[in-house]
Amino acid sequence: MPMGPLIVQSDKTALLEVDHPDAGDARHELSIFAELERAPEHIHTYRITRLGLWNARAAGHDSDFVLGVLDRFAKFPVPAAVRTDITETMARYGRLTIARSADGDLELRSDTVPVLLEASRQRKIAELLEAQVSPNAFRIRPWARGQVKQELLKLGWPAEDFAGYTPGTPHEINLDQTGWGIRDYQRAAVDKFWDGGSGVVVLPCGAGKTIVGAGAMSVAKTSTLILVTNTVSARQWKAELIRRTSLTEDEIGEYSGSTKEVKPVTIATYQILTTKRKNEYAHLALLNAKDWGLIVYDEVHLLPAPIFKMTADLQARRRLGLTATLVREDGKEGDVFSLIGPKRFDAPWKEIEQQGYIAPAACFEVRVDLPETERLEYAIASLDERYRLAATSSVKIGVISKLMAKHAGEPTLIIGQYLDQIAAVSGALGVPQITGDTPVDERERLFEAFRNGSETTLVVSKVANFSVDLPEASVAIQISGSFGSRQEEAQRLGRLLRPKADGRSANFYTLISRDTVDQDFAQNRQRFLAEQGYAYQILDVEDL
Repeated sequence: MPMGPLIVQSDKTALLEVDHPDAGDARHELSIFAELERAPEHIHTYRITRLGLWNARAAGHDSDFVLGVLDRFAKFPVPAAVRTDITETMARYGRLTIARSADGDLELRSDTVPVLLEASRQRKIAELLEAQVSPNAFRIRPWARGQVKQELLKLGWPAEDFAGYTPGTPHEINLDQTGWGIRDYQRAAVDKFWDGGSGVVVLPCGAGKTIVGAGAMSVAKTSTLILVTNTVSARQWKAELIRRTSLTEDEIGEYSGSTKEVKPVTIATYQILTTKRKNEYAHLALLNAKDWGLIVYDEVHLLPAPIFKMTADLQARRRLGLTATLVREDGKEGDVFSLIGPKRFDAPWKEIEQQGYIAPAACFEVRVDLPETERLEYAIASLDERYRLAATSSVKIGVISKLMAKHAGEPTLIIGQYLDQIAAVSGALGVPQITGDTPVDERERLFEAFRNGSETTLVVSKVANFSVDLPEASVAIQISGSFGSRQEEAQRLGRLLRPKADGRSANFYTLISRDTVDQDFAQNRQRFLAEQGYAYQILDVEDL
């Protein structure tokens, strides 16, 4: 009888015994096709979903691989119904394909005629088709490539897209590897993306997603549109491309609130694309301003929902999504799969840490007790107000001060959600603050002061959650967050994961008000990091 760490149940949940010696290996393999749902101390619960299985299939894993993982780590035999369901679910991927006819028309095809007829008779899909051109093919309306993929996914028949991509306007781009070299996993990510045509590369924060983008550009050698989260991120991408590739400053344009440049490589913010005037998107022309051959979506898990509609219209362009986590708090993982593309490459965080490319990190949850007056205010507050009251408790300032003393001289980020809390911490501790209201030039000045060591501590809002390169940060103190956001927790830990020049480890502290919704939300936020192998040690203030 196998005695592994995993119990696979008939409802397609899998229970992982965290303290088992094989739990780490099992976790890495499970993350390829299953999602972590709950992560208390000893037993973690994973769910095997259709989308997880289809992402695994798109990344090159078949049902034999998935069942092999479950069999290898299972404590008891995998239920027969689960085995059948996994095999049949993964077999659905690619039974329908999208391809081009000899005349260049888009066609929906299948070797299995009943499947093709089932799909074509669904009203929402039928509206996107023009005519049946053979027993095995329907012609798709020229503009409907993305929408067909969305509707087929909802129907449970995810299509493989072989219709090809426009090469775009040629533009010579090469990697300049003077003084550095592309890492094996970065090269593998580029190759997997290119072989698949379009899709998502999942890598930890600090593992060099920008290099993967640059690598894809060096293969495509075409005009490229890069979409990023904010202006600071746009400027970091530009600096990195100038440093890592043959591109010059004159070849890279910034298209943001402050600058409107369109060049062979153009970096635009999500915010500018979703800006509306008179109820219409004001900058949609950017998507057709050049014959883009490649579109890169940085932090694709944060892609604003309106951009999915735009992405449906960009199906003839190669699309590369970059992210540390496919988790979306709005549940639109299916739209990422359909419209950007399925997961093509995924490297476990701990694996890259073991290779020395990201810093090891210890995670701590520090529980504080609300003072009696705040506890009473919390007890009578509305549900909407309770999290803010618990998360912004004044008692946290003393704990921050204690942690700063413990890590004196180490580059430290204090991260919060609420502007009044950030201002209070900044004033009480004499630490500079950065929020969405801080001008971009001032943000960049403070970030640069942090990098060069003239400022050792910053208190920041969610503007620092993503795409901010602070390589020497080694301590983060999270004082409040976006309720139960798993993606935010991943981004905030990611600020610490770039390898340190002296090889030191990182420390990630979350301050939690005991016995409140603050504690409940923390458990949800920690799920993604638990999936990646990071354990939270729970401390009382007296333990610091």
